[in-house]
Amino acid sequence: MPRFSVIVPVHAVQGYLHACLDSVLGQSYRDLELIAVDDRSPDGCGAILDDYADRDERVRVLHLEENVGLGRARNAGMPHATGDYLLFLDSDDTLTPGALRALADRLDETGDPDVLVFDYARTYWWGGTRRNVLAHVLSEAAGSTFTAAERPEVLDLLMVVWNKVYRRDFVEREGFTFPPGYYEDTPWTFPVLLSAERIATLDRICLYYRQRRQGNILSTTSRKHFDVHEQYARVFRFVDARPALAHWRPFLHAKMGEHCLDILSKPDRLPPSDRAEFFRRTAEMFHAHRPPGARVPAELRVLLGSYAGYVLRRRATRTGRELQRRAQQVRAATAAKAVRARSLPRRPLDPHLAVYSAFSHRGMLGDPAAVYRAARELAPHIRGVWVVADEERAATLPPGTPYVLPDTPEYRRVTGRATYFVNNVNWAGTLVKRPGSVHVHTHHGTPLKYAGADLLGKPGARLHFDVPQMLRRADRWDYGLVANRHSELVWERAFPCHFTSLRSGSPRNDVLVRGDEERARATRERLGIPEGDTVVLYAPTRRDYRRDGLVERIDLARFAADLGEGRTLVVRLHPTLADGPARGLGLSELHRRGVLVDATDEPEVQDVLLAADVLVTDYSSVMFDYALLDRPVVVHADDWDAFRASRGAYLDVTAEAPGHVTRSYRELAWLFASGTWEDEESARLRAAFRERFCEYDDGRAAERVVRTVMLGEPLPEPSGDPGLVPAQTAGRDLLTPS
Repeated sequence: MPRFSVIVPVHAVQGYLHACLDSVLGQSYRDLELIAVDDRSPDGCGAILDDYADRDERVRVLHLEENVGLGRARNAGMPHATGDYLLFLDSDDTLTPGALRALADRLDETGDPDVLVFDYARTYWWGGTRRNVLAHVLSEAAGSTFTAAERPEVLDLLMVVWNKVYRRDFVEREGFTFPPGYYEDTPWTFPVLLSAERIATLDRICLYYRQRRQGNILSTTSRKHFDVHEQYARVFRFVDARPALAHWRPFLHAKMGEHCLDILSKPDRLPPSDRAEFFRRTAEMFHAHRPPGARVPAELRVLLGSYAGYVLRRRATRTGRELQRRAQQVRAATAAKAVRARSLPRRPLDPHLAVYSAFSHRGMLGDPAAVYRAARELAPHIRGVWVVADEERAATLPPGTPYVLPDTPEYRRVTGRATYFVNNVNWAGTLVKRPGSVHVHTHHGTPLKYAGADLLGKPGARLHFDVPQMLRRADRWDYGLVANRHSELVWERAFPCHFTSLRSGSPRNDVLVRGDEERARATRERLGIPEGDTVVLYAPTRRDYRRDGLVERIDLARFAADLGEGRTLVVRLHPTLADGPARGLGLSELHRRGVLVDATDEPEVQDVLLAADVLVTDYSSVMFDYALLDRPVVVHADDWDAFRASRGAYLDVTAEAPGHVTRSYRELAWLFASGTWEDEESARLRAAFRERFCEYDDGRAAERVVRTVMLGEPLPEPSGDPGLVPAQTAGRDLLTPS
């Protein structure tokens, strides 16, 4: 008997069906059966299903004699299911890699609950991905099992069938089935969740919910949307038949009103001639099922009136929004005029005032933080003020640190008079550089990926960049910090602006050069790493050939298991992926279960680098920083050609790597199983890499910046002749867009 029975109703989706079936049958967890129900599909779906059944014994195909609709097609598949749990997957959606393993592990952990609710992400036809906005409900309920009464917030999640797995004997005992018509999930999910005695959650994205440009049933203009009234009537009949559930009537009454008004507000759902009738039926049902004495929420009171009143309210709402939009435009124009009026402030610059920012005002971080600390020691007469995004960020600053919030009078006063500006991200375009002010741009490290003007030849990589605007902002730079001559050559080409490259080294890396063991121990303890374990840090970067930047290159659970006893896998995502769906694709759940450590939220990446014994990365510039520690590095380059073609690279990191290069997961796993990751060849490659890219880092970079820029002392020039970018010496210029 398999663990999962995956039931897939199929109708007119031949363009998406392969991806759906492959996402199930390609799971690393193989204890499953796939029951595909051909709902009299008019295209080639039936033949596709038969082909899969011929090739995989886990696939069973049912060909229905007539089209019965989504709900009844699911019903047709259920009697054939033999698995412990039922999972209903729509045929244009896909499971995420590792989803069934994560579900099985969570079911074991929670003792086989009646229902397990998991997370999903919407994937859009134009390439975007958006995680469920209520994912926090799943994480907050991640402890033991519960009932809906104990955690009613679970009913705020999307009421669909496919974001849950159901214990088959529970479904059979309660006799749950799907009704005909649209919105068939409603009279399934409410009764199921209200009846379940043990519900569990999994804070992991296990399914991609495809948002099709066209062909989505619920986006079809039709009177079929009137079915929603009967579906809720079924829910109320279910509750009426069970007196113990009577207290849910006010909640369900409000949900029904919200759902129907949402359908009515969508321009693509109902024919215009039927909208008044839909409102009338909704209002009648809202009145008929209103519990005695129940308070009607303000947003639903429109159902107590007429359709004409509803239309007037909608028009008033739209008018209010338009007035608000115009008012915002006026305020923005007024603010812009004020900025222009202040472009030549009359008050003189304050020679003892410096303004700092890092990573778009995220706090005291990176190179600017290192320069700030050095300035407090070496130039205490210069007052440093931080720009932080909000009060929440301000709370992370050391006590007593001066700060301002963007676009406030205090911000404008400080930036209007400061002499020194230190940032690792370009300042906003509204900040006017005054004559005599000094702007120091620290960059983010040694460049591997194309940047600045070089992106003009890479349209795919420019989705998030306005290159001309970027260069106009860079025109304000006076100094750009570099850690090696490679960086100097790249930055001066990528940003053809009037700045001086300061051969200072990277201030944030001074701590790596010094090798602060006490700081490393504190980080390990904070992350909960067992004493004596070898720490394997995995730090991937984003991909520009995917709109959301997320490409899963490694099965993290498998990698953690393959590393074996005595090794802890620590994962740190690229900052641009930290707030997206990446962590929901298993990382958060694996961290919660202790399979690995998620260090993405550690404020300073240098702390994580200090704690690591070996770095596994792909094309992240963190490899240049980590090389300073003289510890093994592994470059996992299984998609190097795609990465270089989409983003561009200033050097071939697979040919001049800081350690061994792997081209497949099998090679990566073997490298650690055999101990090759720390052999003599690894040390030789690392030494050559360090010699080239750690040229100016000597542990005194922050001091050098302060003494040179703020105290006016001369900067000692490093010895040696200017170098060439490696690819140029090899006969091919990777600086030339391909």
